[in-house]
Amino acid sequence: MKTPPQNLLKQNRMILIFLIVVLLSTCSTHHPLAKATIFPRSSSSSNIQLSLKPLILDGNLSFENIHEAATDFGNIYHFLPSAILYPETVSDISTIIKNINEMGTTSGLTVAARGNGHSVQGQAQAYRGIVIDMKSLRGPEMQFYTGELPYVDVSGGELWVNILNESLKHGLSPKSWTDFLRLTVGGTLSNAGISGQAFRHGPQINNVYQLEVVTASPQL
Repeated sequence: MKTPPQNLLKQNRMILIFLIVVLLSTCSTHHPLAKATIFPRSSSSSNIQLSLKPLILDGNLSFENIHEAATDFGNIYHFLPSAILYPETVSDISTIIKNINEMGTTSGLTVAARGNGHSVQGQAQAYRGIVIDMKSLRGPEMQFYTGELPYVDVSGGELWVNILNESLKHGLSPKSWTDFLRLTVGGTLSNAGISGQAFRHGPQINNVYQLEVVTASPQL
């Protein structure tokens, strides 16, 4: 089993989950807000746009309507990014990460992966950087393998509630899940994914068979 990084939301040399394989088990028949500070956009936003706009993507890189990426469940920190990437393919994420890496650390451009926005302390935000909306990743489609060791291939932006609903159709269920299921797989794995089943099966991160990642490092 490959162990994913402890923190997926660091600087522009971060690692992004885009495909995971989650182990399944046979399913039983029983079944106060702080005042927020909003930071202004960087004066260098135009330079960032000039660098990123020419990129050929299957999805969309938006420099408008970006305020939604400056909020999270904690509602304490509001860091406005320069753009939001809505990827349709893994190659979109790879292209953005590679381009930012080639710009060098002097650009100061950061990247954050955002799932359903239930993180706190601005962990899924990127001040003056690029927020990648993982829910927009269209592929691969959810695929179930029901052999001796059943598992499912899903995107890191998939919601756990969707995985559960599809698993039940096969008489299966995830071995470990959180109480609130409208969270993305990549989001909960980045925080280990402590669940009510952890005492028996361990946290969600212990039930991942394989991770496929995009990294800015040319050595990986």
